[in-house]
Amino acid sequence: MKRVGLYFGSFNPIHVGHLVIANFVAHHNDLDEVWLMVTPHNPLKEKSSLASEEHRLKMVQLATIDNPKVWAKDIEFNLPQPNYTINTLDFLKEAYPGTKFTLLMGEDNLRKLSKWKDHERIVAEYDVLVYPRTLKTDEEKLDTSQFDQTRVTMCEAPVMNISSTFLRKSIQNRKDIRYLVVDEVINYISSNKLYES
Repeated sequence: MKRVGLYFGSFNPIHVGHLVIANFVAHHNDLDEVWLMVTPHNPLKEKSSLASEEHRLKMVQLATIDNPKVWAKDIEFNLPQPNYTINTLDFLKEAYPGTKFTLLMGEDNLRKLSKWKDHERIVAEYDVLVYPRTLKTDEEKLDTSQFDQTRVTMCEAPVMNISSTFLRKSIQNRKDIRYLVVDEVINYISSNKLYES
């Protein structure tokens, strides 16, 4: 059975933090592929700050074009919005019966999982691989004992303290984002005048 990790995100824009985590997880957790699932509208995020889904998909495609294990996917573009992860997981389960899907998420998202639609079903029916995030206080450390340990596991991926919000503000302020974003994406952002205002 093919094993695919699902890394959901707005990717607004995609940056090296996303790419390092996706590639690390693909190669260190026995996954055949990691799909970067570009989400048109996360119900927990404000839509007005988003570049169009077409722009965001193109940036993810440009960033992953040379990686045979990491793929850009627009599956959620054709599903009802706002996009709820459980609905997408159910769609994929039916559309790809020969594939085992594992959900990838940062520990900050696992902390907020109770706000997700049908979150109990997600952890009951799907494996969840959790990558570490920068913690400001000891209180933020995640207690995973509340979850089924056969379903929810931590992975030792590098901690990447880069945010798309920071990058958008940097672009607005005309700061250099070299090395934080791959060159092809920087060129695309510049030629399409994204995030300048």
